[in-house]
Formats: sequence, structure tokens, C-alpha cells
Amino acid sequence: MEEEIINSYIILILFTLLGSIGGFFFKKAVDNSQVIIKTIFETYLYIGIILYIGSAFLNILVLKELPYTVVLPLTSITYIWSFLLAYILLDEKIGFKKILGILFIIVGCFLLV
Repeated sequence: MEEEIINSYIILILFTLLGSIGGFFFKKAVDNSQVIIKTIFETYLYIGIILYIGSAFLNILVLKELPYTVVLPLTSITYIWSFLLAYILLDEKIGFKKILGILFIIVGCFLLV
């Protein structure tokens, strides 16, 4: 039983990462198109969709093992991944407020687990 719970938390971390990477590809798809309607022809869009579907599937698996009141708040880990991806891959600026917000999310996640 304990091993299943640990595996569920690992899968939770994975599905939050997949969701964040999916969002990154959505951003790339939109940035590559001058007109929003042309976004539907972007390969990045479909990569993002596949990653979102994979993330949703893993989310369902985790919900079978862990309480909803734990899983849903822990999906905020996606914001941490997004923060890192934006900084590393998109050269987005990071300010004090963003760092403080991420720290609050991390503390909140530890309080839930």
C-alpha cells in the first residue's frame, strides 16, 4: 500500500510536468503564428495537446489512489514547472513576487503531504 502511494506521488509530479510542458508548446504555437487561426496548423499545438491528454490520463490514475483534496491542490506544482520552463526556455524575467509565490506553493504542497 505504501509503495502505491509513493508511486502515485511520483506520477503526480510527472503529470504536472507534462501539463507544464504542454502549456509551453501551446505558447510556442501561438508565438509562431501571426494570426491566431493559423495556430491550428502549428505542430507545437498538437504536441501540447498530446502532452495535455497524457497528463490528464495520469491525473486520473493518481485520483484512484489519493484523495481529491490532496491531488487537486498539488496540481499547483504545475506552476513551479511553468516558472522554471519560462525562465530557462523563454528567458522570462523573474521578480521577487514570483519567487515568493512559488515559495508559498512549495510550502503549501509540503503541508498537504
